[in-house]
Amino acid sequence: MSSEKHNTTKPTQQPDWKFEFEKHWKTCYRKSVGYFTSHKNQFSLPKIAGVACGGLSLIWLASGVYIVDEGNRGVITRFGAYSETTQPGPHWHLPMPIEKVAIVNVEQQRFIEVGYRDSGRGSKAASIAQESLMLTTDENIVNVHLAVQYQINNARDYLFNVKNNEATLKQLTESVERAVIGASNMDYVLTEGRSEIVARIKNDIQAAMDDYKAGIIIASVNLQDAQPPEEVQGAFEDAIRAREDKQRLINEAEAYSNEIIPKARGAASRLLLEAEAYEAEKIAKAKGETERFDQLLVEYEKAPAITRKRLYLEAREKLLSGTNKIIVDAGQSAPQLYMPLQNPVSHPAAESKAPQAEATAEAAAIDKNHGPKTAANSLRPSRSKP
Repeated sequence: MSSEKHNTTKPTQQPDWKFEFEKHWKTCYRKSVGYFTSHKNQFSLPKIAGVACGGLSLIWLASGVYIVDEGNRGVITRFGAYSETTQPGPHWHLPMPIEKVAIVNVEQQRFIEVGYRDSGRGSKAASIAQESLMLTTDENIVNVHLAVQYQINNARDYLFNVKNNEATLKQLTESVERAVIGASNMDYVLTEGRSEIVARIKNDIQAAMDDYKAGIIIASVNLQDAQPPEEVQGAFEDAIRAREDKQRLINEAEAYSNEIIPKARGAASRLLLEAEAYEAEKIAKAKGETERFDQLLVEYEKAPAITRKRLYLEAREKLLSGTNKIIVDAGQSAPQLYMPLQNPVSHPAAESKAPQAEATAEAAAIDKNHGPKTAANSLRPSRSKP
């Protein structure tokens, strides 16, 4: 029994929050009414109105404080008209409705898409046929996707000169794009002309926006895609392959031409040089023979018999120098000897004396039989002395 009495505890009672709130509210109300009653002379209506107006004035003036973040500009208008542009930092302007401030981000990169819409989830961009299909100068249709990146360079012009800047820029981009594509043929747009087309579109858009004084600068223009319509995609790919084969054959022919032509020119130059060398050789040889003949004529006039004999022996030596047979004349009664010598040994001293002795004997016999005048006149060359 005693243990059961000690184990029994009374349950805790939950507080009544509603009752407590009403209790404290009534206490505060009674204190406020008592304070107001005891100081009734201090709370006159004019004083209350003055305090209220002062507080509202302070709140109204404090509402003119604003902060411009980095990369933004604050454009202040007074009764709707432009007043000034403020730089990043804390500022104050006359509160509404006298002045208003519009914060413009001048460093944000903005984009517009012409001809397609990018879902941004890695899927293929959806093409907008109304914007993307364009006619070229050779009456072909191309599907063009263009992306323009721009930013604001003048906050005042951006807010006041053009009503809807993004819509205006998009319509202007589409118009300029159609003009540039329409002045080019299809092959130029799809192949080597992309960079030039993009540069022309960017320059034309920037010039038009400057004329509008829109406060926009074009950062870049990207030609995302340029393809023929899907209906003729297969035929166009065949045409591209054929054009590539044609260019490949042209390159091969040019390579062969560049290889053969220098060789032919080199061979022609070599033949010309050889011909000139042959010409110079023949001319020099002819001049040498002429000079030798003139010198020989002078010697012949001095000693006709000796010169004639020397010429005869030189001619005989020249004719017999190529044979490998030697005939020795040992007299009419002596037998003839034949020696088949391939490389006979000669004695220069004997050979040099023998022709001279033989030439002297023959010259003496001729002079004895015919006389010097007859022999000289009969063997004189027909060429006159120069």
